[in-house]
Amino acid sequence: MTEEISLYSLFLSSFLGATLLPGGSEAVLFGVLKAYPALFWPALGVATLGNTLGGMSSYLLGRFLPESSPLKGIAWVRRYGVFSLIFAWAPVVGDALCVAAGWLRLNPVQALAIIALGKFLRYWAVAYLAGFL
Repeated sequence: MTEEISLYSLFLSSFLGATLLPGGSEAVLFGVLKAYPALFWPALGVATLGNTLGGMSSYLLGRFLPESSPLKGIAWVRRYGVFSLIFAWAPVVGDALCVAAGWLRLNPVQALAIIALGKFLRYWAVAYLAGFL
């Protein structure tokens, strides 16, 4: 697999892993970094971008849900606001937080920034713990 195809695969994996579909992109990130250590920063950027866009797709989905729909994570997002989205990277609850943020009509630019920060920190931690730093 070439460097370019590896990064495209990482983007797709990280995007899908952040939607309501199951999947994890950490293993793909590990594989890309193992095969191409020089792609450290581009790989973190691509993974963060894909995962952030996936989270924002869940946010957008929340904006289209009827107001009468009971949502998981709504109390957490109501209590902590946009800053709750720092945990958008977390399995299971992360998707619910993004959907709840959209449903509550939180500021999309702020949501994007906080989601991206949390997801970048998660990928950085994965790379660090795997010994790539």
